[in-house]
Amino acid sequence: MSTTPDTAPTAASAPNPQGGGEEQQKLPLFALLALATAVFITCLTETLPAGLLPAMSEDLRVSQSATGQTVTVYAIGTALTAIPLTAATAGWRRRKLLLTAMAGFALANTVTALSSVYELTMVARFVAGVAAGLAWALLAGYARRLAPVHLQGKAMAIAMAGIPVALSLGVPAGTFLGDWLGWRVAFLSMTVLTIVLLVWIFVGVPDFPGQERGERPKLRTLTIPGVSPVLFVTLVFVLAHTILYAYIASYLKDLGLDGHTGLILLVFGAASLASIWIVGAQINRRLRGLTVGGALLVAVASLLLAVLSDTTALVYVAAVLWGLGWGGVPTLLQTAVGDAGGESADAAQAMLVTLWNVAMAGGGIAGGILLDTLGSASFPWTVLLLLLPVLAVVLHARKAGFPAHRPVAAAPAPAAEA
Repeated sequence: MSTTPDTAPTAASAPNPQGGGEEQQKLPLFALLALATAVFITCLTETLPAGLLPAMSEDLRVSQSATGQTVTVYAIGTALTAIPLTAATAGWRRRKLLLTAMAGFALANTVTALSSVYELTMVARFVAGVAAGLAWALLAGYARRLAPVHLQGKAMAIAMAGIPVALSLGVPAGTFLGDWLGWRVAFLSMTVLTIVLLVWIFVGVPDFPGQERGERPKLRTLTIPGVSPVLFVTLVFVLAHTILYAYIASYLKDLGLDGHTGLILLVFGAASLASIWIVGAQINRRLRGLTVGGALLVAVASLLLAVLSDTTALVYVAAVLWGLGWGGVPTLLQTAVGDAGGESADAAQAMLVTLWNVAMAGGGIAGGILLDTLGSASFPWTVLLLLLPVLAVVLHARKAGFPAHRPVAAAPAPAAEA
């Protein structure tokens, strides 16, 4: 999620579509897929404990709710450092900064895999969150900067595809690998993948200059019409999702479906992939409708889990609906806040990154409290309750924030990159 404006010359990377050449109409897929892999690593590092919670809890000799805070502390690391670190490194060349952030993931995941001390594990997870703050500040803007103006939406959708791929393949694969060889191997495999990605970025991703000091933005965007509604929806929607997702292994175990965790996550993730494909194809024309539809699908999934979770088949149906509703949400919200922010899209994106991770941290904390006090059965009811104000705000923000039609003028929205 990007935080600073792309004011450097971009003629080579984002040519005017009116220029007409075939070369101008193509997306740099090799570079975009590297960014998607970086997104995959950031997302999977954050959510991998969801499928490994019982095993990690036993090995670290703490409760499952305490182990769930490994998701919380990651999000706190991102929320506390995304804006100040992005501002501090605004002058760095882009590829150097991305390589630094991904090296942070390699270090943090290695320490997590080798640590047998809960406190050290939490420190490593915090460091991973700091690395995520830097990475998210780059990735969306990098994707937009690599593409022609008229293909920037598709470029961002390709880069953000790393999120549903992490959920559909990464978390289930990590869960299966953890069940087979132990949860530490799952984290070590992340280190190996990150090392491969570092080479890929160095070889295949074009470099761009950082920002001149005078070009760096000020974070004064809350008064811009449409920004606040998008940020509110981000905070509450992500909070609702995290409460259930961060403790999905515990929830399924209480249903007697602990042996189904990997497969249910796979079903959820496959549906998320379908969702991001649909969103990528339709976002320019139906951003508002897609956002409403996503919230409704997650709400229906929560209702199914709340009242019909004793039927295994319906749990799988709920996972499909959940994935279809959630998969495109990151792209929808980033696009909405960028459109609403206009010339201040950079600052709006910074706030979105921060609130996203505040919600992730809050979801980890709230989920742990609910698990210890009311039990996991309270999760779907809580999600359903939180989605009511989400739907109300999206429906109300019809003029600014979530308009029926996106403002797709010929001039590009600021390609927000740290």
